[in-house]
Amino acid sequence: MKMTHTRLLVSNYNDCFIFYRDIMEFAVVWGDENGIYADFDVNGHRLALFGKAPMAEAIGAESPKLKSEQQDDVCLIFAVEDVDGTYDSLKRKGVIPINKPHDQKEWRIRCFHFRDPAGNLIEINKELGMSG
Repeated sequence: MKMTHTRLLVSNYNDCFIFYRDIMEFAVVWGDENGIYADFDVNGHRLALFGKAPMAEAIGAESPKLKSEQQDDVCLIFAVEDVDGTYDSLKRKGVIPINKPHDQKEWRIRCFHFRDPAGNLIEINKELGMSG
């Protein structure tokens, strides 16, 4: 078995497409902002967007499940070379961070978090050195 994609099911496809293309600067492999499905290349991994309603229709679901507002179900993790520089760049593009870059020593990473237009949690991180 081989995992090929991470597919986000979103109710605001257009906003999410623009976010991943223009803010995150992921290369579009397939689709556009006017569709219901798109694939992005994220350094060799495919991140896909698909409308919630078309996915529900495809599997014969009567209505989408309600999403819990208490805890997140998924967190997309992206490694970068410069956490603080990425934080500054994304803030300039209008991203509203949940927290500032900080060291999570027990996880051995420096990171910060924010959400995409559909509310999906995103973590930007870099592994900390092994010193100390």
